[in-house]
Amino acid sequence: MENWSDFLALEKKKEFFLELQNFIKKERENYVIFPKEEDVFKAFELTNLKDIKVVIFGQDPYPNVGQAMGLAFSVPKDIKLPPSLKNIYKEIETEFGKEFINRDGDLTYLAKQGVLLLNPILTVREKEPLSHDNELYKRFFIDVIEEIEHNDNPIVYLLFGGKAHKYEKYITNKNHLVIKTNHPSPLSANRGGWFGSNCFKEANNFLIKNQIKPIEWLK
Repeated sequence: MENWSDFLALEKKKEFFLELQNFIKKERENYVIFPKEEDVFKAFELTNLKDIKVVIFGQDPYPNVGQAMGLAFSVPKDIKLPPSLKNIYKEIETEFGKEFINRDGDLTYLAKQGVLLLNPILTVREKEPLSHDNELYKRFFIDVIEEIEHNDNPIVYLLFGGKAHKYEKYITNKNHLVIKTNHPSPLSANRGGWFGSNCFKEANNFLIKNQIKPIEWLK
């Protein structure tokens, strides 16, 4: 398929997806749900299917007011950096031996370079992490991965945390590299397996080896 809009158009006709949309609609009627409806598929809008270089899988959106914007780990420019994103920035700075010039939390700059910033669960209730962890989202994300797997270009998957690791078995294209780390949240990162993982540098090394322009992780 050429683009995500074609893919999503087909998905939206499937029975499970209609069920998923129904579920989210009812949730929005009864609870505060993040991100805003227009931002749920933001990652797919900003990173074209054919332009993907790196796929980052997190967990689910930030559950606090003003944070979730449809890109995994990203927050709007005027919002304080969440702990997970702080740890991502710390690891990037350590790996590349430089500091961010602009340290706001908006990761749109990565999405525009071909980094698909995805949470396997696209929505969440306010202050209730993993409240939308269900089989319908799992079905959708298996379809997402299978679509990416049709692309024979070299692609790196960065799977952050246990929820993301569960999708590794669906990544079967021999041209694609999987890198697994702990989740960058303080509880997980401080147990080991995040700091010093060199995951961003390793991703760039893979791209360079395959004659693809590396990601500028620092901004």
